[in-house]
Amino acid sequence: MTNKILRTENLTLGYPDRRVINNLTLDLPTGCMTSILGPNGCGKSTLLRACARLLPLTGGRVTLNGKDIRNENTRTLARDIAILPQAPLAPQGISVGELVRRGRAPWRGFLAPWTPADEAACTQALDAVAMTQNADRALDELSGGQRQRAWIALALAQATPILLLDEPTTWLDLPHQIEVLSLLRRRNLQAGTTVVSVLHDLNLAARFSDHLILLGKEGLVAEGPPAAVLTPEHLLSAFGLQAQIMADPVTGTPMVIPL
Repeated sequence: MTNKILRTENLTLGYPDRRVINNLTLDLPTGCMTSILGPNGCGKSTLLRACARLLPLTGGRVTLNGKDIRNENTRTLARDIAILPQAPLAPQGISVGELVRRGRAPWRGFLAPWTPADEAACTQALDAVAMTQNADRALDELSGGQRQRAWIALALAQATPILLLDEPTTWLDLPHQIEVLSLLRRRNLQAGTTVVSVLHDLNLAARFSDHLILLGKEGLVAEGPPAAVLTPEHLLSAFGLQAQIMADPVTGTPMVIPL
């Protein structure tokens, strides 16, 4: 995939009664797995949605390869950035295959015929999440982990160089959380996809991410490699949490031990 550089410049976001993000400048590392962390209400999901042009900005801008995304054609932007929101909704009874085919919308003109390229993209997406055998099953018949994999397949079928996911592991048990993050990591490594996720589990974020963005109630606390971000001082500042940091005995990545 062609490298695309996503950046926020003096980004300010908020609602009529409060400001959530204030003058935030960030580079989201290209070809890396990035996790956005922080306490509830600090603006994690707001930041992610702004990066996909789903929210109006109070100030600043989001750029893709130096161009303000507010000026981009919608179809063109959807060929560069795919976003999977929290708790996405689908029509009742839709099959997994039908859901995934919706990911090809940015690449198809009005009433355009289905092409071999569309079919290949959907086949590859289903295979990537190990859901090929479930393509004809109704989405609402599946387990929580299977449904989440189907939604990720939709995003993968969109074939974008940048993938944004808002809490992709919420409501999943630990084995399914690891399964979802592992498949995203494979996509990142095999296709060079830039993956940015909002996560809550600090230890899983450290294990699967190259880069962390830690927000607090007052804005950005730290960003960088997991070992530089997950420190006792930063966790106290962001969460008010006293913690000790140890090396994960399996991966060597930082492991947070609350005190």
